[in-house]
Amino acid sequence: MENQPQTPQQPAPQQGSLPPVEPPKPVAYDANGQPLYAAPPQQHQSQQQPPPQQSRHPQQITVDEERPQPQVVQMTRSYEPVGVEISDEVKKRHAVSMEHFPKLNLSEHEYIVSAVPRHPIGMIGPLLATALSVSIMFIFIMNYPYIADVTGMSMDAYGFVVLIGILMTALFLIGGYLAMWVYVSNRFFLTNESVIQEIQSSIFSRKEQTVSLMNIEDASFDQKGPIQAMLNYGSIRLSTEGEETTYRFDYVVNPKKQIAILNNAVEAFKNGRPVEGLFDAENDD
Repeated sequence: MENQPQTPQQPAPQQGSLPPVEPPKPVAYDANGQPLYAAPPQQHQSQQQPPPQQSRHPQQITVDEERPQPQVVQMTRSYEPVGVEISDEVKKRHAVSMEHFPKLNLSEHEYIVSAVPRHPIGMIGPLLATALSVSIMFIFIMNYPYIADVTGMSMDAYGFVVLIGILMTALFLIGGYLAMWVYVSNRFFLTNESVIQEIQSSIFSRKEQTVSLMNIEDASFDQKGPIQAMLNYGSIRLSTEGEETTYRFDYVVNPKKQIAILNNAVEAFKNGRPVEGLFDAENDD
């Protein structure tokens, strides 16, 4: 009787590990003592399997994972962008506007449509105040000998009084000139793109406001009292969208005509039509 090979003993399983998988037993042995199996033996799998990945519940998906990630597109800007073609007529109007108003900040395709004039009645106040002050000083100097005789004052100071009177007269004249200069320095311009208002409140206080025609929501005028109606002057008022800012310009000659020009320019600009230039350099300079 052939000696059957002894099956090797399996080592005892360690504590805390999975039990070993028993290998299949042979059904017979060949002449050389090799075991014969009813089915080919399967390879022994590792006892320690990696833990399967836990699938998350749909509610556990975060908002950032559900939200589509934005696509970033890199764009470059040319160092020499293509300029807008300017017609010869616009260049001509721009040149005339810059010639008469060189201090205005106008773009290459911007020109003056209307330079709103101020009524000269606003200069009557400074003129009357200056004339009255100079007249009083002149009367005092000319009548100083009579005043000195009546009041008992000495005539030795007459030369000093005349000098003071001349200096005071010069100051009154300079003050009246500056007051009228401040008045005429307040100007209002309508261009084919915007409204420009120069505000001169004093000698050293100056402000410039620019409003695009696209932002103008309402434009109106008002005349108060019989004097404004007879002399045909008044105030124009502009209101803008969003910020609710109001712009006001007083002592405007023929405000009804100026508001009509302004409203036509705003309508043409918002509808994409060219704004016609009505500026007359000879009459509006």
